[in-house]
Amino acid sequence: MDYDTSLTRALDALPERSTEGARLSVPDPHAQADGAFTRFTNLDAVADALNRETDHVHSFVQRALATAGQLTEGVGRYNGRFDGDDFDAAVSDYVEEYVRCSECGLPDTRLATEDGTMMLRCEACGAFRPVSKRRSTDQQQADAVEKGGRYTVEITDTGRKGDGVAKRGGYTVFVPGTQEGDVVDVYIENISGQLAFARTE
Repeated sequence: MDYDTSLTRALDALPERSTEGARLSVPDPHAQADGAFTRFTNLDAVADALNRETDHVHSFVQRALATAGQLTEGVGRYNGRFDGDDFDAAVSDYVEEYVRCSECGLPDTRLATEDGTMMLRCEACGAFRPVSKRRSTDQQQADAVEKGGRYTVEITDTGRKGDGVAKRGGYTVFVPGTQEGDVVDVYIENISGQLAFARTE
């Protein structure tokens, strides 16, 4: 089989490329002040437009804003004062990381976990890539913890005694009173080796 024939067969095997998704139609984020907090009132609608789970977008927004928050009935509530532009910047970063294909630029993608790694697979061109960005040594050092330090962490697991468990740099951080999926502000009370023991702020 010659090259041209092989190329034609390969192109025919690819999924049909859609041009309708070239532009995402995402609602503008709505910010609403709530005392010392700010509500992302249409978070559910934004996640729906992105074809992603609301809690996944919510967790990303918390990390992007470096704050703690809660998700209740499709509305995100974040500690601090933010406006629509802040939420819009976080959503734009989310799109680039978790939605838009880096090869063809289309948003016709899906998230899939393969061998423990979250992958972004494009239904339009067939491309795929891991969504976990490699972190530089400088970033890992910046993520180190110190006794008496205050940090924002994401609870990713539960310890044997029921404490929430977070990772920061090379440290495992135990945070009582939290559960998987929480993003919280913590105060480091003690460190033993690579283990840190914290309380919520």
